[in-house]
Amino acid sequence: MSIINSVRETVLSVLNKNNYGYITPSDFNLYAKQAQLDIFEDYFYQYNYQITKENARQSGVGLADIKKVYDEAINIFSEQESLAPVYLNGANEVIISPSATSTYSVPTTATTGSNYYLINKVLLLTKYLVANSTNTLASVNELVDNTQNFFTAGVQPGDVVVNLSTAQTTNVRYLNPSNTDTLILEADIFLNAGDSYTVLSARQGVNECEKVTNKKITQLNMSNLTKPTELFPAYSQNGEIIQVYPENFQWGATVVNSGETTAGRILCQYIRYPRDPKWTYANLVGGEPSFNQSDALYQDFELPLEDEPTLVNKILQYAGMSIREVQAIQFGQSMDIREEQKEK
Repeated sequence: MSIINSVRETVLSVLNKNNYGYITPSDFNLYAKQAQLDIFEDYFYQYNYQITKENARQSGVGLADIKKVYDEAINIFSEQESLAPVYLNGANEVIISPSATSTYSVPTTATTGSNYYLINKVLLLTKYLVANSTNTLASVNELVDNTQNFFTAGVQPGDVVVNLSTAQTTNVRYLNPSNTDTLILEADIFLNAGDSYTVLSARQGVNECEKVTNKKITQLNMSNLTKPTELFPAYSQNGEIIQVYPENFQWGATVVNSGETTAGRILCQYIRYPRDPKWTYANLVGGEPSFNQSDALYQDFELPLEDEPTLVNKILQYAGMSIREVQAIQFGQSMDIREEQKEK
């Protein structure tokens, strides 16, 4: 079911019924983006408000647990991805040893496919299931290595596979019981035979990095008792760069990493921004755009269905300002307030 088309039809129905005016598809998409962002950011304030009520023993349980509703809505946007290494020359690619790095890019559209709203966890992977080997056959969405038995190596779905030759990473989708030398992957990262790779466990040896300020990390590094280790790592953030400590984690005595790349060793669990909604159309029918859900640019709202009335109200407010119709703005605001009162 397409929420965005239902929302647009409702908005146009309200505007046309009272002869307020018309909004174009491009304008609607702009208003839809802002409305979705407004509701998305409000989830966090409402979640905090429900926690306050819970602490004051004013919240319910079971079906009346409103905090759980917001928690589930926020988790729609939860992602866990490998962070891309950032090298001294700024390239997110493999550099010949010994140019391994401990700096990483924050989640962005270019590196992880989506921009982050907030970073929840940064994880350091320390356990190698396959330290350094070579694939023997190029196969779509597969890793084939006839020198390995991935079952006895302990590889499981979700583990991280790193192509050391290209610095690309992906996860294991599942193992093939009839071919113990083959892993089925989430993405096609082995286009050529002879690429070096490693497999990292996403279940064992996963250590959470503590976020510290730049001032604090300087103080921590001054003492052998407090400086970060692979067992108790830390990270600081400077703009779009994450610095992981210890800085030499890829060179430690117990580390098997070849030093060619540190791709795949840092996982980040974060909340991303919602994707921009796009109401798309094919051609004009009777002077009106015809909704086309199969368009490559189509993107529905990512919010739960129960937020459809709020989306309509907020878009009406933006549309009212655009066409300079005060009544449309007031109608949207009054309905918005009514929805908020019902939720509290």
